[in-house]
Amino acid sequence: MIILVAIFIVGIFILLMPKILRSFGLHPEYSGKSHNLPGKKALIIATNQAELNKPGKTGGKATGAFLSEITVAYYDFLDASMHVDVASIKGGKVPIEPQSLSYFIKTTADKRYLKDVELRKKIENSRAIADVDFTAYDIIFLAGGWGAAYDLGYSDELGQKISDAYYTDKTIIGGVCHGPLGLIRAKDKDGNLLIAGRRMTAVTDKQIKQLLITATPQHPETELRKAGALFESQSKLIDMFATHAVVDDEKRFVTGQNQNSGHETAHKMMELIENQ
Repeated sequence: MIILVAIFIVGIFILLMPKILRSFGLHPEYSGKSHNLPGKKALIIATNQAELNKPGKTGGKATGAFLSEITVAYYDFLDASMHVDVASIKGGKVPIEPQSLSYFIKTTADKRYLKDVELRKKIENSRAIADVDFTAYDIIFLAGGWGAAYDLGYSDELGQKISDAYYTDKTIIGGVCHGPLGLIRAKDKDGNLLIAGRRMTAVTDKQIKQLLITATPQHPETELRKAGALFESQSKLIDMFATHAVVDDEKRFVTGQNQNSGHETAHKMMELIENQ
């Protein structure tokens, strides 16, 4: 009898765990202003890195893009009547971090993705950034996940295309968590780093240490500070439950701190488009 009661209690705890985590701040739902942007286009860029390993090593745990850092923004843009494309550094399959599909942290957008044949095809067959004209888009959104620490910040081509999009004088650029690493190689017309002196955020060094995944070759807070960004963030006892989104003073870049910041970041980007 005692064993049955214990099993029942554990079962209830497991069933309630997603709500408990959300009450702490994980993946908050969005209840702000909605947007309607027919005719506008968004491009989501994600990683091709599928293994979590030390620099110079091969093999390791499966990783990739954190699913909600694609799906939350994707559906926010799509529900605003935008056309949304998905690209990656090399093109082809965007690997998904297995933990991001776990029962405990799966978002409403992730559940929608699992039934969405079109988005699943876009993620399996993403466009290579070399084949994409960034200047044709109103929003460029860089998705995060541990995989992004291996390729987004090392791509000179991505840096150049971010710069090209910036000089359209219309495109809103940004991303969440590890995604802003894709901004660190963008340069202005004088060859200076484009994000120097701009208010920005990304996943904190504290959160990375707390999650015990420090072997990745780039850490967003560290790299943004090196590039001259004015880094800011919110903190909690456990940073995984914090969230923050920043619009730079020029109102061209919007960055989100982590996996909790997707909705706010996407909606701030759309608000800037509406106000142009």
